[in-house]
Amino acid sequence: MKKYRIHHTKQIIITLALLSAVTFCGCSSTDKGINGQVIVYNWGEYIDPETIRMFEEETGIKVIYDEFETNESMYPKVESGAVAYDIACPSDYMISRMIQNGMLSELDYSKMPNVKKNIGAQYFDQSKGFDPDNKYSIPYCWGTVGILYNKTMVDEPITRWEQLWDEKYADNILMQDSVRDAFMVAEKLNGFSMNTLDPDELAIAKNSLIEQKPLIQAYVVDQVRDKMIGGEAAIGVIYSGEAIYTQRENSNLVYVIPEEGTNVWIDSWVILKNAPNKENAEKFIDFMCREDIALLNFEYITYSTPNEAARELIEEEDIKNSEIAFPDLSQYDNLETYVYLGEEGDSLYNELWKEVKAY
Repeated sequence: MKKYRIHHTKQIIITLALLSAVTFCGCSSTDKGINGQVIVYNWGEYIDPETIRMFEEETGIKVIYDEFETNESMYPKVESGAVAYDIACPSDYMISRMIQNGMLSELDYSKMPNVKKNIGAQYFDQSKGFDPDNKYSIPYCWGTVGILYNKTMVDEPITRWEQLWDEKYADNILMQDSVRDAFMVAEKLNGFSMNTLDPDELAIAKNSLIEQKPLIQAYVVDQVRDKMIGGEAAIGVIYSGEAIYTQRENSNLVYVIPEEGTNVWIDSWVILKNAPNKENAEKFIDFMCREDIALLNFEYITYSTPNEAARELIEEEDIKNSEIAFPDLSQYDNLETYVYLGEEGDSLYNELWKEVKAY
């Protein structure tokens, strides 16, 4: 799952300055702080660099920080052991895969008191879909996949996935260029689980995507944000964190969770099985779960925080009570979290996606 990270010019400059100092390029003893180091592997632009500086200053632990673009590019690098990472931040289904393959270390919550103190129980309950006993992962950010539409470019409220198959919106629809997200839309459209491996259901979903294809302006990932802000499309499939930013830039944009259901995703901190600096990894995660630190990260990346104490510190009431950032999920039906489908399942989806794209 690839989620676009909100970035502004000032943030890019700060991030590049940080990465020039701490991006991993081999660790010698001179790289270590007075209390050692911790090696972190995270999504690009998915943390406020100031929080890393604060952690180093308060603890004396040097942070070696590396970034990945997708779960799929992260996994083989961690699996190979070419870099001895302590911490990573995968998405739900990839965490399931890493657990199955014995790549993660069991967590000691007694070493991380801010976790149980501040992370909402509902997010741990949700995590049980991929980490059944909450032994390996701590929620960091979460969100939904939904529909963003421009109310000046449609003649009705957009509330259902099926409206993305309406011919009157031909060439005005943006779909995610992602096999799981694209199939999720078609599966929910047809009343199926987004984790289905049933051949008949997958064939129906594939045919739905092929039927929709002539109406699609483009399959995009990052570009959906800018295209919707610029009024280049009427409807787009988007992640909730992006939707918050787009509405700040264009007040005509509306985000909805479709009635047929959707994906609720979680990105979580994990400690790798052979982490060379496990104690420092626990200190880093505990620090990131402190409410003031979690607030800084939420304000920087705009993706929903599961840190309930941090949410209470949000000063802007429209954000604190935002139905996009913090929806009441009990109001919606058919919400699911992605799970790892196994190598055969992944191959099946990828082959079907190739058929859709080639049609």
